[in-house]
Amino acid sequence: MSVHTPADYLERARVENDSSVLHRLARCPYPFVWHALASNPHTGPETLLELSTAQESAWNDNRLLRLLAEHPRADHIVLRAVRDAVAAKLAEGERPYGAVLALAGRRELEEVEVRQLGALRGASARLRSQLDRCLKLRP
Repeated sequence: MSVHTPADYLERARVENDSSVLHRLARCPYPFVWHALASNPHTGPETLLELSTAQESAWNDNRLLRLLAEHPRADHIVLRAVRDAVAAKLAEGERPYGAVLALAGRRELEEVEVRQLGALRGASARLRSQLDRCLKLRP
Protein backbone atom coordinates (compact mmCIF):
# COMPACT_ATOMS: atom_id res chain seq x y z
CA MET A 1 0.00 0.00 0.00
CA SER A 2 1.83 3.04 -1.26
CA VAL A 3 0.14 6.09 0.25
CA HIS A 4 2.03 9.35 0.54
CA THR A 5 -0.41 12.26 0.25
CA PRO A 6 -3.95 12.98 1.46
CA ALA A 7 -5.12 12.51 -2.15
CA ASP A 8 -3.56 9.01 -2.15
CA TYR A 9 -5.44 8.14 1.06
CA LEU A 10 -8.69 9.42 -0.44
CA GLU A 11 -8.31 7.49 -3.69
CA ARG A 12 -7.44 4.32 -1.84
CA ALA A 13 -10.43 4.71 0.51
CA ARG A 14 -12.73 5.11 -2.50
CA VAL A 15 -11.58 2.13 -4.58
CA GLU A 16 -10.06 -0.41 -2.18
CA ASN A 17 -11.91 -3.67 -1.56
CA ASP A 18 -9.51 -5.35 0.90
CA SER A 19 -11.08 -5.02 4.35
CA SER A 20 -7.74 -5.04 6.19
CA VAL A 21 -6.46 -2.14 4.06
CA LEU A 22 -9.71 -0.26 4.58
CA HIS A 23 -9.43 -0.80 8.33
CA ARG A 24 -5.91 0.64 8.36
CA LEU A 25 -7.11 3.65 6.37
CA ALA A 26 -9.70 4.39 9.07
CA ARG A 27 -6.85 5.46 11.34
CA CYS A 28 -5.73 8.30 9.09
CA PRO A 29 -6.47 11.82 10.37
CA TYR A 30 -8.47 13.07 7.39
CA PRO A 31 -12.27 13.32 7.69
CA PHE A 32 -12.69 13.23 3.90
CA VAL A 33 -11.04 9.79 3.97
CA TRP A 34 -13.44 8.68 6.72
CA HIS A 35 -16.33 9.83 4.51
CA ALA A 36 -14.94 7.86 1.56
CA LEU A 37 -14.59 4.76 3.74
CA ALA A 38 -18.16 5.18 4.99
CA SER A 39 -19.29 5.38 1.34
CA ASN A 40 -17.26 2.38 0.17
CA PRO A 41 -19.54 -0.69 0.08
CA HIS A 42 -16.55 -2.96 0.85
CA THR A 43 -15.87 -1.36 4.23
CA GLY A 44 -16.60 -3.95 6.90
CA PRO A 45 -18.63 -3.58 10.08
CA GLU A 46 -15.54 -3.53 12.33
CA THR A 47 -14.17 -0.52 10.44
CA LEU A 48 -17.56 1.19 10.42
CA LEU A 49 -17.74 0.70 14.18
CA GLU A 50 -14.33 2.30 14.61
CA LEU A 51 -15.40 5.24 12.44
CA SER A 52 -18.49 5.80 14.62
CA THR A 53 -16.23 7.33 17.27
CA ALA A 54 -14.20 9.54 14.91
CA GLN A 55 -14.56 13.26 15.59
CA GLU A 56 -13.25 16.32 13.80
CA SER A 57 -15.89 19.06 13.48
CA ALA A 58 -19.67 19.23 13.76
CA TRP A 59 -20.25 19.28 9.99
CA ASN A 60 -17.83 16.45 9.24
CA ASP A 61 -18.99 14.37 12.20
CA ASN A 62 -22.67 14.71 11.27
CA ARG A 63 -21.96 13.78 7.65
CA LEU A 64 -19.93 10.76 8.75
CA LEU A 65 -22.71 9.57 11.06
CA ARG A 66 -25.25 9.86 8.24
CA LEU A 67 -23.01 7.88 5.87
CA LEU A 68 -22.49 5.19 8.52
CA ALA A 69 -26.23 4.98 9.18
CA GLU A 70 -26.82 4.48 5.45
CA HIS A 71 -24.01 1.95 4.88
CA PRO A 72 -25.28 -1.40 3.56
CA ARG A 73 -22.87 -3.40 5.76
CA ALA A 74 -23.71 -1.54 8.97
CA ASP A 75 -24.99 -4.24 11.29
CA HIS A 76 -26.96 -3.89 14.51
CA ILE A 77 -23.82 -3.19 16.56
CA VAL A 78 -22.66 -0.44 14.21
CA LEU A 79 -26.11 1.11 14.03
CA ARG A 80 -26.41 1.12 17.83
CA ALA A 81 -23.03 2.87 18.06
CA VAL A 82 -24.13 5.42 15.48
CA ARG A 83 -27.40 5.89 17.34
CA ASP A 84 -25.50 6.48 20.60
CA ALA A 85 -23.18 8.99 18.90
CA VAL A 86 -26.16 10.78 17.37
CA ALA A 87 -27.91 10.87 20.76
CA ALA A 88 -24.82 12.43 22.35
CA LYS A 89 -24.64 15.08 19.63
CA LEU A 90 -28.34 15.91 19.97
CA ALA A 91 -27.97 16.16 23.75
CA GLU A 92 -25.13 18.65 23.18
CA GLY A 93 -27.41 20.74 20.96
CA GLU A 94 -25.92 19.67 17.63
CA ARG A 95 -28.10 18.74 14.67
CA PRO A 96 -27.18 15.38 13.11
CA TYR A 97 -30.63 15.26 11.49
CA GLY A 98 -29.55 13.38 8.38
CA ALA A 99 -28.21 10.56 10.54
CA VAL A 100 -31.41 10.46 12.62
CA LEU A 101 -33.54 10.08 9.50
CA ALA A 102 -31.18 7.49 8.01
CA LEU A 103 -31.40 5.48 11.25
CA ALA A 104 -35.20 5.68 11.08
CA GLY A 105 -35.07 3.77 7.82
CA ARG A 106 -32.97 0.92 9.24
CA ARG A 107 -35.00 -2.10 10.27
CA GLU A 108 -32.06 -3.46 12.28
CA LEU A 109 -33.01 -0.96 15.01
CA GLU A 110 -36.25 -1.09 16.94
CA GLU A 111 -38.60 1.81 16.32
CA VAL A 112 -38.43 2.86 19.97
CA GLU A 113 -34.60 3.08 19.81
CA VAL A 114 -34.86 5.62 17.01
CA ARG A 115 -37.97 7.45 18.22
CA GLN A 116 -36.18 8.37 21.47
CA LEU A 117 -33.82 10.56 19.46
CA GLY A 118 -36.69 12.97 18.77
CA ALA A 119 -37.04 13.70 22.49
CA LEU A 120 -33.47 14.93 22.94
CA ARG A 121 -32.49 18.58 23.35
CA GLY A 122 -31.22 19.18 19.82
CA ALA A 123 -34.26 17.70 18.10
CA SER A 124 -36.47 20.31 16.44
CA ALA A 125 -40.19 20.05 15.84
CA ARG A 126 -39.45 19.61 12.13
CA LEU A 127 -37.08 16.71 12.84
CA ARG A 128 -39.70 15.05 15.04
CA SER A 129 -42.26 15.40 12.26
CA GLN A 130 -39.89 13.94 9.65
CA LEU A 131 -38.87 11.18 12.06
CA ASP A 132 -42.52 10.20 12.58
CA ARG A 133 -43.04 10.16 8.81
CA CYS A 134 -39.96 7.96 8.23
CA LEU A 135 -40.93 5.54 10.98
CA LYS A 136 -44.45 5.19 9.55
CA LEU A 137 -42.95 4.22 6.17
CA ARG A 138 -41.12 1.24 7.67
CA PRO A 139 -42.34 -2.12 6.42
